[in-house]
Amino acid sequence: MANASLAPVLLVSMPQMRDPNFSKTVVLLAEYGAHGAFGLVLNRRMPEPAQAIVTADEPLRIHPKMHLYTGGPVEPTRAWILTARPELDADALEVMGGVYLSASPALVRKTLESAPDPAVRMVVGYAGWGAGQLDVELAESSWLLAPVQSDLIFSTPLDDMWATAIRRLGAEPSMLQGSSGVH
Repeated sequence: MANASLAPVLLVSMPQMRDPNFSKTVVLLAEYGAHGAFGLVLNRRMPEPAQAIVTADEPLRIHPKMHLYTGGPVEPTRAWILTARPELDADALEVMGGVYLSASPALVRKTLESAPDPAVRMVVGYAGWGAGQLDVELAESSWLLAPVQSDLIFSTPLDDMWATAIRRLGAEPSMLQGSSGVH
């Protein structure tokens, strides 16, 4: 394990990232340790509204403008609420100042039924790395590390988030080069 205090951080994929799950993505790395790592892709909104995707055992009135976000390829039916509003769930994990993560079933339901709020995002699935796997990807220069910034997550247009994260690091996305080891 290269850095036990890595999380929380944003992982910004290098332009040469070939894995379609992570090409031009910004990932909130929320947990990192000897067991592996857990993160959520932030800039992948599903094109279909939640109404067309979500099925529930109990009656559920999903707001017609509510969309889900793809958090990664692991457990694609598991939901999290990423929010800038801590009052929504007193038990939410504060990932970083102004960024909270909840798995509360009540909040998931409330989010689906409510009008979209730019400070609240429902993310399904996650990005997971086994022990040492992320360390290898970092050594291969697959990712840039950026500070977690609430405004980047909740206020930056999704299509601009990846390039904005890179520019905030002082680089121009088109000028980045990766090693041949980037997957």
